[in-house]
Amino acid sequence: MSESYIECLVKAKGSVVFKLLRGLLYVLAALALVSMFLGTGVIGVILVLAFGAGGYYVGMLADVEYEYLYMDKEISVDKILAQSRRKRVGTYTMDRMEILAPIKSYRLDDYKNRQVKTLDYSIGTEEQPDRRYVFYYEGGQRVILSPSEEMVKIMKNANPRKVFSD
Repeated sequence: MSESYIECLVKAKGSVVFKLLRGLLYVLAALALVSMFLGTGVIGVILVLAFGAGGYYVGMLADVEYEYLYMDKEISVDKILAQSRRKRVGTYTMDRMEILAPIKSYRLDDYKNRQVKTLDYSIGTEEQPDRRYVFYYEGGQRVILSPSEEMVKIMKNANPRKVFSD
């Protein structure tokens, strides 16, 4: 049995709302710091710590990357927050996958009317040309990825009847 292995790291486009909220929380922390020196005392310290911690955690949510790992007919997706925290968000086997094709492929027309849960682990925006791919997993999930060309080629070699690159 031949084993295939490839990794792909993509940076998701950060949400403008998270970036604005992070900036607002840091400004509020600075104002609380100034008010602490002007006489609010313990309440000012608590506000500085709360706003600073809130800004830090919202900032982590604003900087997201996804790592795809394909190894021997299995795709693992990890979510990396602010290049410091990693969390496995999904593991998918090619045997249970119905189809993998580009997001605008005609091959997905039969799947468009399905009521399924959509999981987006892609870059988050439509680029020209759009290089995002979609796969349907066990009939209940629609997963959107942004794999590299090499990764698609390896997956297609392993399972040519389910993987399409149009």
